Amino acid sequence: MPRLLVVSLNYRTAPMTLRSVQAALRAMQGLDAELLIVDNDSGDGSFEVLRDTVASADWAQGHNIRVIQSGHNGGFGAGNNVGIRAGMSDGSKPDYVYILNSDAFPAPDAIRKLYDHLETHPKAGFAGSYIHGEDGSPHMTAFRFPSALSELEGAARFGPISRLLKARKVPIDMPDQTQRVDWLAGASMMMRQSVLDQIGLFDETFFLYFEETDLCLRAARAGHETHYVRDSEVMHIGSVSTGMKVWTRIPSFWLDSRWHYFTKNHGRAYALLATLMHALGGILWRVRRAVQRKTPADPPHFLRDLVLHDLRAMVRPLPGKPRVPRPAMAAAARTKVE
Repeated sequence: MPRLLVVSLNYRTAPMTLRSVQAALRAMQGLDAELLIVDNDSGDGSFEVLRDTVASADWAQGHNIRVIQSGHNGGFGAGNNVGIRAGMSDGSKPDYVYILNSDAFPAPDAIRKLYDHLETHPKAGFAGSYIHGEDGSPHMTAFRFPSALSELEGAARFGPISRLLKARKVPIDMPDQTQRVDWLAGASMMMRQSVLDQIGLFDETFFLYFEETDLCLRAARAGHETHYVRDSEVMHIGSVSTGMKVWTRIPSFWLDSRWHYFTKNHGRAYALLATLMHALGGILWRVRRAVQRKTPADPPHFLRDLVLHDLRAMVRPLPGKPRVPRPAMAAAARTKVE
């Protein structure tokens, strides 16, 4: 039987993580699977709570569970990479990796549904779940890849534009059956280890947001599909560790991630075009909002922060590629030769 590694990433949500992994253990029954909890350098005692609870709790006995430290909070992708690189308890690689948010709770058959789907659909590199809230309301977790036109559509919030650009809209209307999509939210996603070996793990330049989008795009460019599996159901509370629901200003890491996604995958000129299209749509929305007295839909100063960030980014080095002064480059070259 193919082996599965379940990775649960914790950041200062130890009680929630413990609840989530208990649901995961129930959903792992019958599979050749191990559970790995990664504490993403919480610094609040989470690691000790997780380690001690797993060692002593009745529900954890008889299961192959490990708790490790990332050693550095590099964000969502970097934290999950720590778990993926750790592999199985014997040091080998699994056949599949399943990443589960600390605030996500899989139904008893949710993990098995993803596992079976990948087993029977060899073209699929990744498979993700239908995710719903505590009240049962569906969450948008299936998407198209972002583009300059999707930036215009999303920012304008205007019916005629949305109808014209329906095929470019990033969120896909809630699928009622299993289907291929461009990318999935990483709250509950299973991945083939062979695909990760081919395309690499999460790009750790992304601290938070856009890392799943980038990973699925790399998989698609390598010929692997991403599938939304409707029968795999997961309850997700959402934004527990990120605080997204209470943002009063768009954080710089979101702006950095968006810019990195567009520049890395499409180039700086296209990234600037995407920002201009967003600004155009954003201005249209703000005019309509003022005239029709609509409720603001973005954090305060969002459009200004976005435009100023990206204009500054045009003259900065690409994220993850710091500019090295020429004398330093020469010294490094001499050192390498010597």
